[in-house]
Amino acid sequence: MEAGVKTGDARGGVASRTRSGGRRADPRPRKREKPPRPKSDEEPGFPVRCRAKHFDENGNPVESLMCHQCQRNDKGRVVRCTKCKSKRYCIPCITTWYPQSTEDSIAEACPFCCKNCNCKSCMRLDGALKRTLELNLEYSDNEKLQHSLHILRLLLPFLKQLNHDQLMEKKMEAECQGLSLSDLKVREARLDNNERAYCNNCRTSIFDYHRSCPNCSYDLCLICCDEIREGRLQGGEKEVIIEYINRGSDYLHGGEAKGERNVSLSSVKKVKSEPEWKANEDGTIPCPRELIGGCGDGLLELRCMFSDNWVSQLVNKAEELIKSYHYTESLEASGEKCSCFTPDGAVDLTSGNLRKAASRGDANDNYLYWPKARDLKFEDLRHFQCHWAKGEPVIVSNALETTPGLSWEPMVMWRAFRQISNAKHLRHLDVTAIDCLDLSEVDVNIHQFFKGYSEGRFDSKKWPQILKLKDWPPKNEFDEKLPRHGIEFITSLPFKEYTHLKEGFLNLATKLPEGILKPDLGPKTYIAYGVHPELGRGDSVTKLHCDMSDAVNVLTHTAELTLSRDHLHKMLKVKKQHIKQDEKEIFGIVCEKKKGTEKTVPSASPNSCKPELDCLATDTDENKNPSLGVENEKFDASTTPNGETLEKTAENADGSNGLMHSDEEIEEKIPRKERAVRGRKRKRGGYSKSTRRSKRLETKQEELDHPSDKSDSESSRADKELSGDQNCDLEEEINLYFPMLEFEGPEYAEGGALWDIFRREDVPKLEEYLEKHFQEFRHIHCSPLTQVIHPIHDQTFYLTVEHKRKLKEEYGIEPWTFVQKLGDAVFIPAGCPHQVRNLKSCIKVALDFVSPENVKECLRLTEEFRVLPENHRAKEDKLEVKKMAIYGMSKVVGGLEHYLREGTFENQGSDNKEKRTKP
Repeated sequence: MEAGVKTGDARGGVASRTRSGGRRADPRPRKREKPPRPKSDEEPGFPVRCRAKHFDENGNPVESLMCHQCQRNDKGRVVRCTKCKSKRYCIPCITTWYPQSTEDSIAEACPFCCKNCNCKSCMRLDGALKRTLELNLEYSDNEKLQHSLHILRLLLPFLKQLNHDQLMEKKMEAECQGLSLSDLKVREARLDNNERAYCNNCRTSIFDYHRSCPNCSYDLCLICCDEIREGRLQGGEKEVIIEYINRGSDYLHGGEAKGERNVSLSSVKKVKSEPEWKANEDGTIPCPRELIGGCGDGLLELRCMFSDNWVSQLVNKAEELIKSYHYTESLEASGEKCSCFTPDGAVDLTSGNLRKAASRGDANDNYLYWPKARDLKFEDLRHFQCHWAKGEPVIVSNALETTPGLSWEPMVMWRAFRQISNAKHLRHLDVTAIDCLDLSEVDVNIHQFFKGYSEGRFDSKKWPQILKLKDWPPKNEFDEKLPRHGIEFITSLPFKEYTHLKEGFLNLATKLPEGILKPDLGPKTYIAYGVHPELGRGDSVTKLHCDMSDAVNVLTHTAELTLSRDHLHKMLKVKKQHIKQDEKEIFGIVCEKKKGTEKTVPSASPNSCKPELDCLATDTDENKNPSLGVENEKFDASTTPNGETLEKTAENADGSNGLMHSDEEIEEKIPRKERAVRGRKRKRGGYSKSTRRSKRLETKQEELDHPSDKSDSESSRADKELSGDQNCDLEEEINLYFPMLEFEGPEYAEGGALWDIFRREDVPKLEEYLEKHFQEFRHIHCSPLTQVIHPIHDQTFYLTVEHKRKLKEEYGIEPWTFVQKLGDAVFIPAGCPHQVRNLKSCIKVALDFVSPENVKECLRLTEEFRVLPENHRAKEDKLEVKKMAIYGMSKVVGGLEHYLREGTFENQGSDNKEKRTKP
């Protein structure tokens, strides 16, 4: 027997073993005495629902110290909730995760009772909180009636046009077959509910009538059919690949480009030599050849996805309902005036719900409707519709005040998203971010990203490294990965009749039947760093674009990074290198040295702009737009189109580190005049005034920056030795090169993002301006733009304050410009181009919706998308607004018919005719 192995039990005998080798249990059971229980479960001052499960050695109940937040009982004193009498929070957790709450407020109602607990279980909705946070909307029959008639009136013109187009195609088909229209039977195409049908030529979605090849299933939409017959087929544009050259990291900050050209894209437009595709003389359309995607055999036959006459019947029913309810007038036709205007048509500034956002002369749309979330009542929906029908943005302030108050702190979101690797939650810790300087993708740990969100990051040149997350949480996973924040966001949204994802009566996206493939409308998060001054390069911007549908955007969190004066001085040197590079590459200005002097001459580049620079700053009326909500930028010298000021004095006498603009001819062409974009001028030194309101965020350079070189340390020592006059000049120079916004009042201290939204009627002039000046902009790898496919849908432009000034000067148009502050919900109508720049690090959450007022604009955008090249980012018709509108109309008609018969809107489900069956 081996040594060290006991062979006997405590009683000195030999332990018996079973045949399988296991130890047999002691046959004599040991008695375990239970501590004495008190006669009553209730003790004085002991909560009933918090009866102790632990007892001391004397049998007395011991109150648990387990914190609901951290699930630990060794962190000291806890605060007990007197409302639920079951939850406790320790003092460290209160301090860390609920800094805005006091011990007394938590004792009165704990975060769990207030529905804003951010512990792991509650954030993942694994606990009982999941059952208490369902948000259901209820509508009275009268509300349903009014909303249904509103949708019916707005969608009926679209439905009539659709029916007309289909009827014309049916007549064409009947003539080709030699049949009467009544005798024509259109075969129904079979499509699974989880499938989308697209036109093979223009990529537009097909929802009902179309033509299809019986041999190869080549599908063609009705619009393409008409264009083929007219000999002007569009939408089949082949790939257009644009050149963006990676010239190396030094080039990004004005350095020399790499000798080796690493071409990622080509600017050559590749056009295949295709045979002409024509319709036959009788109007029939042959299947295209294989080179285009067809089989070249047979004719395209007319097909439908719904029953043959379903749309025609729907039109007849809608017209009868309109007559039955005598609902034929719109808000404008009925003579109803918006309360924002006086009886004589003047803007009523006493209402308190308007803010000036533009200065367009005598226009009456310079002021935007801007109510407070807590003041909204049911009748304000009608007021919202007055402005929404005109295509005006609407901003609702303090939307987060209507929610339970869940924290949107980055680390709270990160902890909620971080999943433990088990059967229920997966691990997602690495994310893909976009570097705003060159628009390259970088992989970063999400914890490090959020750390830089609050503390800042800088590259080796001391230039702010602005990052923004790409698709985080991943597409279609917001509700799954951040369920509590998803509920918090939906709760915050004003006008839920439009914005609710599932029960918004006026949101056509909710009308799609169950089982039908639906578009991804969000919510989506937009998390990005930001700094207050306009950098010119690497700004935290969403470039000019136009969403395919309506959208609402809520600013849920901000963090401000304060740049020190010494750091701005280092950035100033880099900024001058940017300007020097722009002068050479964009404006064709190069420097020639002769006998110690410098002469600036135009470059011979054929693609460069003239050195006269029609973007010069000049004086403007300071009385224009006096109450924009922000002080506008002030320029003391000529400015390039990217908002970068042209330097006219050398930094050193020998001119070794920059250009000297000493030529008299250039001085005459670039006069030193001052202009604010709109409104009054900013005070000098305004940068320090606007930033000292916020808490300074100290950045550890050794963690975030590359090691400083010798020249940086020497320049820092030299800066400290500057005289008073030199310090003043440097301060003015910093303010000049990095234009700032100053807030007008303490209520704007929470401003986080600068918005520019253009009117729909100004789009043609805006596009003309961009096509004229596109070479003055940079995009991927900081490469100057060489080609424009579509000036808005390309999403390659951001208009700086100087470009906006030029736009108004040359074309007489300007956007609505305003600052979105924390909690503001911005409603953007479909068809309105817009751009955004972060003034601080921001977390925004956005949601798309489809309002009946803007279906016409969604259809117009669909038409623009269909003629884009095949590889364009905006090419695909993901919204399928026609299908959405037709289903919405069907559901509304069914509901109204039921109400007319039964006097109620119950059981107004989708008609069986709407459902497509599997083949």
